[in-house]
Amino acid sequence: MMRNSILLLFAVVLAVVSACSPAPPPSAPPPPEVLVVEPVQRDVPVTMELVGQAAGSQDVEIRARVEGFLDTVAFTEGTVVRKGQLLYQIDPKDLQAALANAKANLATWQARLEKTNNDVKRFTPLAKQQAVSQMELDNAVSARDAASAQVDAATAGVTKAQIDLGYATITAPVDGLIGTTKVKVGNLVGRGESTLLDTISVINPIFFRAGLAEAEYLGIRRRALEQQKAAGSATKIPVQLILADGTVHPETGRLDTAERNIDPTTGTLALQFTFPNPQLLIRPGQYGRARFEIDVKKGALLVPQRAVQELQNLYSLAVVGPDNKVTFRNVKVGPRVDSLWVIEEGLKPGERVIVEGLQRVREGAVVAPKPAPAQSAAPDSPAAKEVK
Repeated sequence: MMRNSILLLFAVVLAVVSACSPAPPPSAPPPPEVLVVEPVQRDVPVTMELVGQAAGSQDVEIRARVEGFLDTVAFTEGTVVRKGQLLYQIDPKDLQAALANAKANLATWQARLEKTNNDVKRFTPLAKQQAVSQMELDNAVSARDAASAQVDAATAGVTKAQIDLGYATITAPVDGLIGTTKVKVGNLVGRGESTLLDTISVINPIFFRAGLAEAEYLGIRRRALEQQKAAGSATKIPVQLILADGTVHPETGRLDTAERNIDPTTGTLALQFTFPNPQLLIRPGQYGRARFEIDVKKGALLVPQRAVQELQNLYSLAVVGPDNKVTFRNVKVGPRVDSLWVIEEGLKPGERVIVEGLQRVREGAVVAPKPAPAQSAAPDSPAAKEVK
């Protein structure tokens, strides 16, 4: 009995001691997992985009050059017309009457010229025989010369009347896209001025005009001179046209002309590009962006854009070191390449950059880095080779 009491007392003491002893500390949480990539290194073409507007390579105004009432509008507005196609017909009756009158006037003076020629022929031998006076012969010669001049004037009158009658029929001077007619059938045109009827634009090829800032012009010009010096000749740079819906025009263009001077009001140099337009997709007035290559960055480092953090125009990356500790590093960024961003300063090849899990890390924290999936890293697709 005594033994049982001692065992019971010993058990109570052990229970009390166990209750009073401190609990073991909790285990530390595992380091957070993050997805990392190494920067892609390759040559990156640097492109420039200039906003501009399309214009016809030739804009021809169709005007009424003679007075009359409009009889016919012989085309469909907003369609392509061909050179020589009938566009307008002005009532020719008055012009036909003017031509007939001019021809009658010419015939009258031709008859007078024939009579004065005969007078000169008849008076010449008679004057030698003193059968007529020298004054009569001189008068006959003068009348002949005057009649000859009047025939020339009447001939010019007939020619003008014929030209005016030809102006009553108005045809397309070029192949092109015609706009909406400015006048309708029955309107009086050409009175006191050459009435504007319509405009035809040649849109294959089509022009694209844009402005280049003065500072950009200086940089491009210097690089062009360097490349020309290295290559020994100037190289033509292909130009792409990006349309308003973001698609790229299938035809490649070229720089056609540059204005001789910088516009003092805008500080830009006007450039004109020429693009083939066989499908007549681009029309005058459309807006777009001309894209062309201005430089190539050799061995550039690129990281996904979502790895770059921006705060008040400062850019930074979260870099995982060899000891898996995170360091936030300020970097200098360059142009964007599709879903990538060129890092010009602050990053070295082979370093690991966090692309996912940035919200779970801080400066100096230890992380568990894992390679990001290929589609989450830096896609090396053909589209990624164009700098925007």
